[in-house]
Amino acid sequence: KTNYNMKTNIYKILLSFLILLLPCGLHAQQPALPQQTDRWAIQPDGSIRWTINGRLPHADHIEMSGEKVSVWVQYGLDSAGRSSVSRTVVFPTFRMLPDATRSHIDYTFLDNELPRFFINSRQLKTDLSVGKKSGNLTYNIKSISHKGIMRIEAITTNPGLVKIDRSIFPSVDKPMVIEKFVFTNTTDKPVNISMESLKREVKTDSITSKVRPHTVIMASIGAGSRVVQPGGHTAFAVYYMATDFPAQPITVNADAEEKAREKRINTILSPLQLQTPDTLLNTEFKFAKIRGTESIYKTKVGYMHGPGGLAYYAAIWANDQAEYTYPFYAFLGDSIGNLAAMTSYRLFARYMNPEYKAIPSSIVAEGDAVWQGAGDRGDQAMLAYGASRFALAYGHPDSAKVLWPLITWCLEYCHRKLNDQGVVTSNSDELEGRFPSGKANIPTSSLYYGALVSAANLGKQLHQPKAQTDEYLKQAAVLKVNIEKYFGGKVEGFETYKYYETNNVLRAWICVPLTMGILNRAEGTVNALFSPRLWTADGLATEAGKETFWDRSTLYALRGVFQAGKTERAMDYLRYYSRRRLLGEHVPYPVEAYPEGNQRHLSAEGGLYCRIFIEGVFGILPTGFNSFDCTPRLPKGWNEMSLNNIHSFGHVFDLKISRLNNRKLNITITKGSKIIKYKINDGGTQTITL
Repeated sequence: KTNYNMKTNIYKILLSFLILLLPCGLHAQQPALPQQTDRWAIQPDGSIRWTINGRLPHADHIEMSGEKVSVWVQYGLDSAGRSSVSRTVVFPTFRMLPDATRSHIDYTFLDNELPRFFINSRQLKTDLSVGKKSGNLTYNIKSISHKGIMRIEAITTNPGLVKIDRSIFPSVDKPMVIEKFVFTNTTDKPVNISMESLKREVKTDSITSKVRPHTVIMASIGAGSRVVQPGGHTAFAVYYMATDFPAQPITVNADAEEKAREKRINTILSPLQLQTPDTLLNTEFKFAKIRGTESIYKTKVGYMHGPGGLAYYAAIWANDQAEYTYPFYAFLGDSIGNLAAMTSYRLFARYMNPEYKAIPSSIVAEGDAVWQGAGDRGDQAMLAYGASRFALAYGHPDSAKVLWPLITWCLEYCHRKLNDQGVVTSNSDELEGRFPSGKANIPTSSLYYGALVSAANLGKQLHQPKAQTDEYLKQAAVLKVNIEKYFGGKVEGFETYKYYETNNVLRAWICVPLTMGILNRAEGTVNALFSPRLWTADGLATEAGKETFWDRSTLYALRGVFQAGKTERAMDYLRYYSRRRLLGEHVPYPVEAYPEGNQRHLSAEGGLYCRIFIEGVFGILPTGFNSFDCTPRLPKGWNEMSLNNIHSFGHVFDLKISRLNNRKLNITITKGSKIIKYKINDGGTQTITL
């Protein structure tokens, strides 16, 4: 018995010793990523397709946007294969009173409201969710595909009768959504196909309508009866439109609208092309570009990027737009995107004041109102960081001069908000009180640090006084030390950061220092991010132990892990995440959050996804109007990767990274007929001047 007790005590001592070692041992081991079963498949034309082959029921939703409209489509099939489609059409610039974030008008249209279709005098039932009626024709959906236009392929249930190709898309420049139906006769006999004429109008209340009453119209295009010969086809369409002048004649060309939508998508996809050996990553990058760029609305104050999600239109935020999206636009070269960036920064600059009261978190209702319900969320740090990064990478001195007063004002605001420990205080954070944030949080101080460094570089380009730019660098150096002292610590066994001073639970946003080049706690932070405490099937939990997740923190984290040089670990999780978002159960874009919003396809997350590659994988850090530091992270299994047709730093160029040997990489810059080559150590940094 004595020997048994001695052995037991020894085992207890050894076990205690092992537990003490967990942060650098077992805790450091990343959990096995869940197995994924793809529902969708990448097609040769770059679209993704769901071929209906069982695994029902299934439902999903997607958002698509143009300059004057957005459409949120819910679609699905029940366990018997019966389909349902509904579309909620949002009109961002048709608004009600009083002015508010959500004062736009929107209407939902169901399949049972469509005009009736007839094939050889038998009604085609398009809304199958309500069952079929004797004598009606039904159809089976064969596939659904996405690439800026949602396309549904179906065939009538009477074998060998009619193939139906259905497409839904927003107009590029009108407050209108188009739904097309193309019927193809697959028989050896003529078929009579018809659509009834339909027009429905709804007018908003004149007292609460802004400016004037708004009319929403649902109407058919090309109604009537046609005889379709074997192998031939005919098309009908329906439009959903808002107007303030319903008495004016309305002419809609569905084919022209479809071509314009395809052209706009190609305009977004043409610049900033990612080429890697991984088709999955290349394709999700393209889709992220689409969603990150299409959601720009033409308002009375100019182009305004908006998140969407049935809530956020003709409005801007210091985080979604100023911090997340516009630094991405500085590389994309989309003319509308860059106009939206300058419009937004100018709108925020209107609220600068000599008393240094906080700039509103959000400017809504086409610029006519503001939202500041969470107080100062660290918005000035967001604005200074985003504007300085955008100005440098955009590479246009005149635009940078316009932004400089906003940047310097926001930096001074943050400086005045430093507490006795030298970190930035705020009322809340970008989560706006959903989770505790203390009196000072790690993202705000980290963003302020990044803004100081970028502003110092920008000030040099604008020939600002050396004393001013030197002071920014000095403040950044002091702040970096203070961030370590105030936030650095052991949380749940990991040497990482406390989200706020008294925080003792892991939080997703501890990743932000990595994206700002603060790497002294990189090892422990990366281990914490990829630990079972934070990593979930959908990316990072906002707080360890909670089901809530926001993709934006996962996207920041993936970028930061690449910047920390943990390339292989980052790539494993990036591929997992990309596959889930592109080919899984909710596709094809990064999402906002869950449970809140039910994983809406907000637009800014698309820009954050692309920045994983721009700043993380290719390691581009703007340093001047025509210069940047490049710290590429080429995965071991790749021999080369490229970002082509980059529109940034005042130039259009290609950036190629290739492996020379196990220790050396080549960087090749192609700018027109000019080719510049550099040789660096793997993991090294090269300063590049175009």
